[in-house]
Amino acid sequence: MSKRFISINGNDFTAMVLAGAENLRRNVDKVNGLNVFPVPDGDTGTNMNLTITSGVEELKKKPSSHIGKAADALSKGLLMGARGNSGVILSQLFRGFAKYVHDYESVNVQQFAAALQQGVETAYKAVVKPVEGTILTVSKEAAKHAMQYRRGGDITDLMQEVLQKAKEALARTPEQLPVLKQVGVVDAGGQGLVCVYEGFVTALNGGLTDAIVQDEYATMDTTLDHVNVVPAMNLAKEAHELLPAQAHLATEDIEFGYCTEFMLTIQQGKVKGMVFEEDRFREQLSKLGDSLLVVADDELVKVHIHAEYPGEVMNQAMKYGALSRIKIENMRDQHTHILEDAALGYAAPDEAAIDVVVPTVVNKDYGFVSVALGDGITDILTSVGVDVVLSGGQTMNPSTEDIVNAVNSIDADTIFVLPNNSNIILAAQQAASLVEGKTLVVIPSKSIPQGLAAILAFQEKADVKTNTEAMSESLQRVKSGQVTYAVRDTNMDGIEIKQGHFIGIQDGKIKSSEASLMDACKKLLEEMVEEGNEIVTILTGEDAKKEETEELEAFIQEKYPDMEVELHPGGQPLYAYLFSVE
Repeated sequence: MSKRFISINGNDFTAMVLAGAENLRRNVDKVNGLNVFPVPDGDTGTNMNLTITSGVEELKKKPSSHIGKAADALSKGLLMGARGNSGVILSQLFRGFAKYVHDYESVNVQQFAAALQQGVETAYKAVVKPVEGTILTVSKEAAKHAMQYRRGGDITDLMQEVLQKAKEALARTPEQLPVLKQVGVVDAGGQGLVCVYEGFVTALNGGLTDAIVQDEYATMDTTLDHVNVVPAMNLAKEAHELLPAQAHLATEDIEFGYCTEFMLTIQQGKVKGMVFEEDRFREQLSKLGDSLLVVADDELVKVHIHAEYPGEVMNQAMKYGALSRIKIENMRDQHTHILEDAALGYAAPDEAAIDVVVPTVVNKDYGFVSVALGDGITDILTSVGVDVVLSGGQTMNPSTEDIVNAVNSIDADTIFVLPNNSNIILAAQQAASLVEGKTLVVIPSKSIPQGLAAILAFQEKADVKTNTEAMSESLQRVKSGQVTYAVRDTNMDGIEIKQGHFIGIQDGKIKSSEASLMDACKKLLEEMVEEGNEIVTILTGEDAKKEETEELEAFIQEKYPDMEVELHPGGQPLYAYLFSVE
């Protein structure tokens, strides 16, 4: 029989979070399995798991029977540990939840429902151009039902209803996002949230986690005292057959071309009649661009927006106070790498701490943080001036906290961060709002070749704005390609893809699918090279064979005799070859 809860306090909420985190951990591989599309990507479950694990660690440090304090601790941990798009959105869901319950020692059904709703509103505000059919939709539909719940005052019953509605919303995601329907997939991020909610219900019904978790948290005074093993949850039996997808936005869909970031120090009354209100301010800026993120903390406001006229954004903000840490990047080169994010994937990586290569650097005007996977690529980046190389990439995204720590380790006033992967950009931008005492500039590189092009465009004697513009513009001049293999049959971009074939991908778009690795590489290069290009750079993967690499060099020299070929051992896993054409 289910336990009854007219209200829950901080201890109850902590037990729910522990159970949710444990259930997500148990199902990481299944959630990652939804991320195979058609190449093994498998990182959404890992990202969400590492994010919520960071929140749990903060809860361990600050256990409290006061639900407001417990939720604040969770929110802080999630924010610092947020990885990937789904992880960042998860952190925002609980940031809004924590804001609502901040002053409560315990909450009843109506208050719990309202907290879920505020979490949804916070997450949607963090992603001003939200895509339906994702974790956002699942959270929204579940919270909407909670707000309409009128069957009684028991939180266990409410949460069971919330879980059911979340599952129903998840099942509808293929109807909302065409790319999901095309390959028969439910949204991976939404499935991860369902796992968390399943754990919530398990805890309220009298279970927490298994004995290992019980021992680890034995010092925490939970009121949910009956500890059982969380049963294996039945996440879509056919999960292994499903292919994941994430929202895709083509370059031509981007209406606003400049990534604009700044800090606003509120000075109430600076302009007569202008009183700062976060929601109203967000609404004003939303009319000037998209990808808007407004995070207000006491008298400081962090603003991130993609705008066509950055001056208009800053003029509006200056009515409320003073601006600092201003950063403007030209983003015309950016386009959504959904095929890369959702179509590329591999088995989940070991969830060990992110490795960091940190050469000793002191007393510099500028510093650099880059993300890469592969010893050879790391060596190349450090040789051209990168101070800190975070080990990560397509299957292992550094967290916001990893990026903050890397930035703080460099003795420089301005730090440029090169994510080199579209799924890391959001975490890097979030890190910018958490760094104090120095300026963090995110150059939105989505591949290793773009990151290298950006660092080579840097000029030591130029100012921050000039370097930001030059590095951002350099991303437009390089074409990036990679070759990997397909794990199942599918059809994407009009290309028939067979399991075991090698796939050539240029800037997130599948260009070739061939039974032979060499054929896939050659067809990809034929797509990439255009008249006027001068250099082809090849980064060999850890499994690249010498004779195949020599065959590629000979092919390029014969077909494009005027092209210069640069060859470097990249040592990257997952991709047999990385190419750049300039």
